[in-house]
Amino acid sequence: MDSEAVQHGLLPLSACPPIANSCAHYSRGCSVVAPCCGQAFGCRHCHNDAKVRWFPSSRFRFGSGSADVLKQPCPVPRQNSLEVDPRDRHEIPRHEIKKVICSLCSKEQDVQQNCSSCGACMGKYFCKVCKFFDDDVSKGQYHCDGCGICRTGGVENFFHCDKCGCCYSNVLKDSHHCVERAMHHNCPVCFEYLFDSTKDISVLQCGHTIHLECMNEMRAHHHFSCPVCSRSACDMSATWRKLDEEVAATPMPDIYQKHMVWILCNDCSATSSVRFHVLGHKCPACSSYNTRETRAVCPRI
Repeated sequence: MDSEAVQHGLLPLSACPPIANSCAHYSRGCSVVAPCCGQAFGCRHCHNDAKVRWFPSSRFRFGSGSADVLKQPCPVPRQNSLEVDPRDRHEIPRHEIKKVICSLCSKEQDVQQNCSSCGACMGKYFCKVCKFFDDDVSKGQYHCDGCGICRTGGVENFFHCDKCGCCYSNVLKDSHHCVERAMHHNCPVCFEYLFDSTKDISVLQCGHTIHLECMNEMRAHHHFSCPVCSRSACDMSATWRKLDEEVAATPMPDIYQKHMVWILCNDCSATSSVRFHVLGHKCPACSSYNTRETRAVCPRI
């Protein structure tokens, strides 16, 4: 058997017959023993849901050499639940996992793809580095040495940017704006850590990153700028042309005709002096209305 395929790749589907699943997040044939607390969980997410957000009573009973894993799916975690003692809150160090428990024969053993006792395949995709098992190979899992973790989507569809420190779609290879460690922070909307998030992530024009569902939520509430730097998050040229028409159709009263204000453009960072208008101030440098007033040239009446 190819050792490289065992460490980071895929085995023939015929070599991995389906067995009982103990995880609500992944289809797999084993549970992992957390090195931090010695308890067995279906996967790292099951552990973190229990130890960070939700404390499940008797979901797993861990004993010497075996574990009785309940098959019901994980309840929906409650963020910042008071049921979790703050002193017990912690996340599993996934790369430090040393032991797994076969869901078919309950044998506790070192991390490996096939059970040392019954020979069952515990994951059609197996990564020895991440201690990751998954039977659903349609996700196109692959291990990125640059990121140090496994990702989905197919290795042929992504590239690793050393400056950004993460994997991006090949579509962005020659066009994305590099931001150092772009995903090594929390989503600016929901504050979930982005780097190892299982949700889809959007890369904005400014290079900052955000969950795609959070970006869609912002757009649904008519917010189209980056929450971090305020730069336009998408092509707003059509909106600016519409604003041009509205400004032209809405002349200011004579008393305001000569009033000037200084503005800072959030898109190109230019500072300009423009005529005051209640609907918005257009940047003379890039024609964007994504600007902010910094000061008035003269007091308003």
